Amino acid sequence: MNSANIVSKILGGIEKVGNKLPHPATLFAMFAVLIILLSGVASVLNISTVHPGTGEIVKPFNLFSNKGFHMIMENMVTNFTSFAPLGTVLTALLGIGIAEASGLMSTSLRLLVISAPKKLLTFAIVFAGILSNTASEVGYVVLVPLGGMIFLAVGRHPIAGIAAAFAGVSGGYSANLLLGTIDPLLAGLSEEAARIIDHTYVVNPAANYYFMFISTFFVAAIGTWVTEKLIVPRLGEYKGDAKPEEIREISSLEKRGLKYTLVAGIILVVLLFWSAVPINTGFWENVPMSGFLRDPETGGLLRSPFMSGIVAIIFLVAGILGVVYGIGAKTLKNDNDVIKGMGRSMSTLGTYIVLVFFAAQFVAYFNWTNLGLIFAIQGADVITSLGMGRIPLLISLVLISAFINLVIGSASAKWAIMAPVFIPMFMLLGYSPEFTQLAYRVGDSVTNIIAPMMSYFAMIVAFIEKYDKKAGIGTIIATMLPYSIVFLITWLAMLIVWTLVGAPIGPGAPLFFEL
Repeated sequence: MNSANIVSKILGGIEKVGNKLPHPATLFAMFAVLIILLSGVASVLNISTVHPGTGEIVKPFNLFSNKGFHMIMENMVTNFTSFAPLGTVLTALLGIGIAEASGLMSTSLRLLVISAPKKLLTFAIVFAGILSNTASEVGYVVLVPLGGMIFLAVGRHPIAGIAAAFAGVSGGYSANLLLGTIDPLLAGLSEEAARIIDHTYVVNPAANYYFMFISTFFVAAIGTWVTEKLIVPRLGEYKGDAKPEEIREISSLEKRGLKYTLVAGIILVVLLFWSAVPINTGFWENVPMSGFLRDPETGGLLRSPFMSGIVAIIFLVAGILGVVYGIGAKTLKNDNDVIKGMGRSMSTLGTYIVLVFFAAQFVAYFNWTNLGLIFAIQGADVITSLGMGRIPLLISLVLISAFINLVIGSASAKWAIMAPVFIPMFMLLGYSPEFTQLAYRVGDSVTNIIAPMMSYFAMIVAFIEKYDKKAGIGTIIATMLPYSIVFLITWLAMLIVWTLVGAPIGPGAPLFFEL
């Protein structure tokens, strides 16, 4: 039996196990009940530990009691409505919904791919896939099938085009030049978990931005190399029945819309720069209200309304550019079209909102019981006794995240489970919550493209079947596995170098944490 068959059988087994798992919302409900029961057991056993920062004895709070049940009933609504990721995701998607409804997102992706020189076509597709993450999952729906169409149109194997786009959209999920909806979502979960140790800790949505920015170019270049050197030679010449489809050129109305958007974008960039520049310096000293979004007390930017208002900025910029494009391209005729676009983006979140309800209860119970803090302190003690250095710890977390991603598809669902355990644990070991979140994101990204439980995996199968009727899950996994391995090696190397250098990974986001 060759190695390809062995890998296929292993991943097939993972798929079967993953398919038998309950829905993530059901899992959170089960975990919440489990936490209630565990808190009762821990209280009966008198489990306790000493907080390394304060020296206080930490004991579990028993939710399986009259007082515990009262807390559960009285706080069920506020647990849900005050859950940090909920409002941030809903707000950001309202603006992005306008940009999608107006056609701005799909037109921009088409323009980027169509205008790229033939020699840079693969790079452009991977790069566009990475950038598409800004608009949530629009890349899966628009760019992945477009990659196959473009490759077929220029006489290349269409599955290689699909693979390149899929690698950028899904494998490059932890890289981007811009912030997207996943950034505030994960930051909210990380902040909730960090407050198990430090009740005042704040994780801003741009916490991983520096690393993500640099990663964009590495992932795009490596994705291009894997496509050209490994995937294209393996697939060979396309001999299927599919005929090249005409890729629609940018129409005159769409061009006008993009021109309007460019002008509006420049104005918005100037306004944002004006709001964030240092006050009373040089030319800006005489400019009214310059730096008005900086910290009013310190004049700094890291803990300023500008950084804490990143979600509002995403909403306003995406919404304004979407409306401007819609006016120019005549895709938005009145305010009803704008509201409908926002409504459509909200209508896709029904399942997510249900999931958040149960996740919020689970996270709240975990915090109330002190079990997360106890597990973190004792887990940190065990890891410390093993003598593992920071680099092995980092690699271990990435690999754990990558493995869990094979059976649980939702990035937020996994992090909601992992963050309350790993963030406090790694804070006690000296890692910042932002860096722990980054290690998780890297592990989550590299196996997205080979994870059958990923929500868009079935759709990718359908795209490939268009060009190969015999294709299935094994085809995707065999095609995407080289990307997964090379992305993992590259990102681990980047993380290790970043750790050794000790540079911040985002604005106000250090690598290390001290109690």
